[in-house]
Amino acid sequence: MEIVIPVIIVGIIGFIAGLGLSLASKFMSVPTDEKQQKIREALPGANCGACGYSGCDGYAAAVASGEASPDKCAPGGAASAAALAEILGVEVVTERKTAFIACGGTCENTKQKFNYDGMQSCTAASLVSGGPLECEYGCLGFGDCAKVCPFGAITLQNGRPVVCGDICVGCGKCVSVCPKSLISLMPETVKVNVNCSNKAKGAPVVKACSVSCIACKMCEKACESGAIKVENNLAVIDYSLCTSCGKCKSACKRGVII
Repeated sequence: MEIVIPVIIVGIIGFIAGLGLSLASKFMSVPTDEKQQKIREALPGANCGACGYSGCDGYAAAVASGEASPDKCAPGGAASAAALAEILGVEVVTERKTAFIACGGTCENTKQKFNYDGMQSCTAASLVSGGPLECEYGCLGFGDCAKVCPFGAITLQNGRPVVCGDICVGCGKCVSVCPKSLISLMPETVKVNVNCSNKAKGAPVVKACSVSCIACKMCEKACESGAIKVENNLAVIDYSLCTSCGKCKSACKRGVII
């Protein structure tokens, strides 16, 4: 009896606890949103945060509640947007975008104003007199953008970051970390770009970089559609007017337009 009675007591306690847990799971459970579950399953699961939410779970909840549109998942691209749109019963049109770094200043093309020996970071280097380059607008080349890219789409070549368009999903993480604001997301339909961000004028521009825009307006004169204008000493393209004819590229003698 000394053994039986404790066993019975433990058994009764276990039964009561089990019954309590069963009732709690039934009456206190949170209703499952089937739409949210389907949306989550349609996402690639990268959890990169490019959509602006904490991860795929957060984005799925936002889409299901109507807070977010179904076309914010950069890694999933058009396929995920279409799948989410089908679940929601809506139509969505997406255009693939990739990162473009508006600077052609390689180590051979640019000049330094001082030797920098600090933390190997663009953000850190930019805090020291705007960076070690003569061109205050140029890429510093320490690869903050490459380090933050979760897909390995940016690599450093000849001291400058290069984007692999086949890998880039347009998540925008590189855009936010560039202290010089050189990176933008461009639709893949865009065929012509101004590969410079220097807004300075005069001799310092030529001295700082051999491939910088000098605001000569030759591109502007060559463009028959009026798509390219020189604003703040830098050529700017209006893509709503651009026909990708390439005449501006031919007119640019410094190779700024690519």
